[in-house]
This record gives sequence, C-alpha cells and structure tokens, in this order.
Amino acid sequence: MSSGVVNGGVSYWYAADGFPQVRRPLDGDVSADVVIVGGGYTGLWTAYYLKKAAPFLRIVVLEQKFCGYGASGRNGGWLYNGIAGRDRYAKLHGREAAVRLQRAMNDTVDEVIRVAEAEGVDADLHKGGVLEVARTPAQLARLKAFHEAELAFGEKDRELYDAVETARRIRVADAVGSTWTPHGARVHPVKLVKGLAAAVEALGVVIHESTPVTEIRPKHAVTPYGTVRAPYVLRCTEGFTASLKGQKRTWLPMNSSMVVTEPLTDEQWAAIGWDGRETLGDMAHAYMYAQRTADGRIALGGRGVPYRFGSRTDNDGRTQAETVEALREILTGFFPALAGLRIEHAWSGVLGVPRDWCATVTLDRSTGLGWAGGYVGSGVATANLAGRTLRDLVQQDSGQAGRTELTELPWVGHKVRRWEPEPLRWLGVHGMYATYRTADRRETLTHSAGSSRLARWADRVAGRH
Repeated sequence: MSSGVVNGGVSYWYAADGFPQVRRPLDGDVSADVVIVGGGYTGLWTAYYLKKAAPFLRIVVLEQKFCGYGASGRNGGWLYNGIAGRDRYAKLHGREAAVRLQRAMNDTVDEVIRVAEAEGVDADLHKGGVLEVARTPAQLARLKAFHEAELAFGEKDRELYDAVETARRIRVADAVGSTWTPHGARVHPVKLVKGLAAAVEALGVVIHESTPVTEIRPKHAVTPYGTVRAPYVLRCTEGFTASLKGQKRTWLPMNSSMVVTEPLTDEQWAAIGWDGRETLGDMAHAYMYAQRTADGRIALGGRGVPYRFGSRTDNDGRTQAETVEALREILTGFFPALAGLRIEHAWSGVLGVPRDWCATVTLDRSTGLGWAGGYVGSGVATANLAGRTLRDLVQQDSGQAGRTELTELPWVGHKVRRWEPEPLRWLGVHGMYATYRTADRRETLTHSAGSSRLARWADRVAGRH
C-alpha cells in the first residue's frame, strides 16, 4: 500500500462527512406492525414510504452496525437507471413488461432527487447523466449494441457519440466512442443515507442500531438483545444476507473496491474536461465506474478481489494493496495527464448477487416475510423503487390498497435458485473474473472488433445471460 493512503475506515464518504452518532440498540422484546431488517437504502426507503402512506403503522428498523454501514455508505455514487436482470425479465414476461420496468427506473432517478429536495437533504446531487465510453474496437461494438438495446427498451433520449464528440465531454485516452443517458446523477452516498435516516426518524419510525439480526422467521426478527414481533418482517440486507441463518447461499456477497484522489487543480480539470460532471463508466468486461465529486476529486471503483471464501464480508472496508494499484492504473490509463495524482483513500464493500443476476422484490403473503435486493451494483436508485414496491405490496396484502403499477412489474415475486456450495462458489466467481480480465487484455492487444469468446463463455457459466 502506498504511504499516505487511508485504507478502509468504511469509506471516504464517511471520512469526509463524519460518522453518525450511533442510535441505541434494541433493549428487550417489542411488537410492531412492520419490522425492517437492514438500515441501508432499501430498508430506509421502505420505512419512509410506508410511514408516509400509513402514519399509524408502528415501524421498527434493525441495523447491525449503523445506517449506511454497508453498500449504501460505500458505493460509487451512481444514482442511475440501470437495473439487474432486465433482459431476463423480457424473456420471462415479454418485452413490454421489461419496458415498464425500465420506465419505472428512469422515473426513479427523479423521484430520489424530488424526495431529497422535499426533505432538505443536501447530498451533492448533480444530474449530469451517465457517460459510458469505449476504448477498443470490441468495446465499441458492445457499446453500439448496448445503445441500440437501450433505445429498444424505450430510452428515446439517449445519445451516441463518436471519438470527437466524446472528447468534447471528457478526454479519456483512446476513447473511440461513448453513449450518454440523461437518467443519471452524481450523489454523495453518505449524505443521502444520513439524510434519509433522519427523515425516517422524523416521521416516527424507530431505528435500532448496533443490533444484529441473527434469524428471520414468520412474525419474528431475532437479535441477541430481544425479538421484534410483527405481522410483516422485511429483509433488506443486500450483500450481508449470507450472514443470516438459512441464507448462506441466497445471494452472493460480491466485493467491489474504490479509491478517491486528492483534489484536482483547475489546470488538471482543464486537461481532462468532465465539465458536465457525468458519472463515468466503460465497456470493459471487468468494468470501472467513477464520478467527479463535489469537492473536486475523482472517485473510481472496480471489482478488485471479487469474492471471499464462504461468503465472508470485509472488515470495515480494508482493501488489498494490489487492488489499490490496479485502480490507480485504471485512473492513469484513462487520464495519463493525472499520472502524478495522489490516491488518498481506498475502501471496499459488498453487493448482493442472485444466481441469475436479477434484482427482485417479494412479499410472501402466507408468512408475511418480504425481501428486496440482489441489485448487482445498481442499487442506489433501484433501492428506492424497491422501497416503494414493498410499500405497495404490504398495503395490498393488508387490505389498505389494491394492485398498483409497481406491484405488477416483472421483478415482483421473482424466484431464483441458490448458489452452489463451497468451494464451487469461490472457484466459479474467481474463475469468472480472471476470465473477464484476460478477455479485456486480449481485446486491447489484438484490437479485434469482436467480443472475446472467453467473456461470452464466462457469461454463460455465471448465468448472466
């Protein structure tokens, strides 16, 4: 690890904005109308919309550390319209159903911005859209296919740029094209989750932190400090789901890592552009994601070490030195003019991956158990749509409302098989990402316009297509 780099400490977002004062843990058995397990975006959005719709509900949120400790406080700050599993939902339920899901995601970006403004949450939001670039012929072919697919799913305001037009927005080395959508915004993840937690408490929702849930069963959320009994128990634990009893193979905790630079000078920004403050991604198989932060830095992420044996999660975000160096190489590969720029902070976190890579929202009416997640890295906006959908499902089940447009979306009630036992999980995931990286290297060296057979093979083995 390079000297001077802060490693872990949950994330740079907390280092910059400060850690919250931890709320009191659960102290004995209590009863509620709804208990939500997990104090990240999904759990908090669900509590927010349920309480707004039905102020009389007694809602309790249980969080093992503090609200935003997981992916909600560590992500790259991409509030955008991507959703995991759309193509599969089109195959299962028809294209029109998948189009409705995509439109709901497009609208969700503006919904998060609307609520943040209404609740007075200053989360450094800037709606500059999402720009995804191609740097090799094979990436360009994938980018054009991706662009056409997005148009086919109803995104009529997306734009396709050639190399010259891309450079007018941002000067990425070797960029040969890009695609841009307006349905995206930069956000400071921690400011958003802190503000959302405060808004939820102000509505009368009770949040207990430092309260790990060890078991979920019908009408019970069990903790070391007591049990919360409620007709509805909603699991909103995303990448930490595997730690719950009986959930070891439900969703795989995929690891993602990030670095943030020192602030750039005006001259450095002038050298690379990025005046629109779009969130930035690429078309590599082992892709990167980045944002221009409100305090003038670049925050950039990628997979790093993708998975820990036995579905273990990290220790407060500590990151391997080789991962930090790999992310530094991506940064300087994209922006050679920033070769001397210092990395100040590195961290990691986990996201939830279902076996078929499809995000889902479910409420089992026979047991009152519900869950949402499996966002595969697209959770900042998707969690909001999930929270509104869980609200509608609970209200529908309790007789307070009927079917809604959200409860009819194709991801509702989706079922998926469990992940393989170890060591097959570890071997499969590490083999998959090693293959993706090899495919990326070959595409760069050969300048082939076709996507690597290795990557297509890895997609099939992983169950992504």
